Amino acid sequence: MNRRTVITGIGHFTPPRVVTNFDLEKVMDTSDEWIRQRSGIVERHHVDPGVGSAELAYEAAVRAISDAGIEPGDIDFIIAATLSPDHYFPGNGVIVQARLGLETVGALDVRNQCSGFIYALSVGDQYIRAGAYKKILLVASEVQSTNLDYSDDGRDMSVLFGDGGGAVILEPNESGDGRGILSTHLFSDGRFVSDLWMEKPSCKDKPTFRESFIAEKKFFAHMDGKNVFKNACQRMPEAVMAGLEHNGLSVDDIDFLIPHQANDRISQMVARGLKIPVEKVIRNIERYGNTTSASIPIALDEAVKDGRIRRGHLIALTAFGSGYTWASAFIRW
Repeated sequence: MNRRTVITGIGHFTPPRVVTNFDLEKVMDTSDEWIRQRSGIVERHHVDPGVGSAELAYEAAVRAISDAGIEPGDIDFIIAATLSPDHYFPGNGVIVQARLGLETVGALDVRNQCSGFIYALSVGDQYIRAGAYKKILLVASEVQSTNLDYSDDGRDMSVLFGDGGGAVILEPNESGDGRGILSTHLFSDGRFVSDLWMEKPSCKDKPTFRESFIAEKKFFAHMDGKNVFKNACQRMPEAVMAGLEHNGLSVDDIDFLIPHQANDRISQMVARGLKIPVEKVIRNIERYGNTTSASIPIALDEAVKDGRIRRGHLIALTAFGSGYTWASAFIRW
């Protein structure tokens, strides 16, 4: 059976409140120039109090459903990727399901941080290819702004992240026209867990939540920036090359590369490592910051809607993040 998974609808949503580098200058010892030079970020979006990542996922889902020309009731499965769910448990999938008014549709949660969208895309692709489901809603959303250290101690991390959500509708394509997901490639290396992690809360502690952990700032994300930068610049090109080899393609065949928007210097280094023209690299981090699992679908949606990505284009996606986890996906649009 010549069945491929095709993206029939796409959408994204970011909260309306924009936080610029100049806004951050007012609360910590940093500068617009320093942030731009280190990351390429100019502004990012932050939620207002009371808004969680499931709400951003829902808003992105509504847009993707409309773009696909279907109704919410047509969806037969939901996959939700996030590292920042509304609650410790349950995950966001069931919250999105309820907001959409669906009844007993299954909902799966994926926890692969910055690689979450591609990992979730791989899962959805297998379900579609196997014929288990016909219309899958995949949402990736993050709210990082509510748990960042805005003191001078945390400035290296807090200037990087923004909030947002992206969504796609996955359906089978049996036309034989070649469109759809060609392949996905997933990798991990757990030796480097503490290079980029949120150490607490942890079920290893009894009680799980302690005031001392708050005083020690262990509930904030911490990163070994040098190691993460080095590994991201190495692993993302490797993942792309693995996909090219698998599909019998070359770098020249790629029309657009969409890397996870972690840092614009990383995106440029990935392009350099692959020897792909930077003009073929979709980059929007200057307006959104690092939106973790949502960064790839947000960038993909913008590139599709503004006409850069067109029917027949070969799109390569790649991501790297906490875990370490990294991944690639190839799509014939």
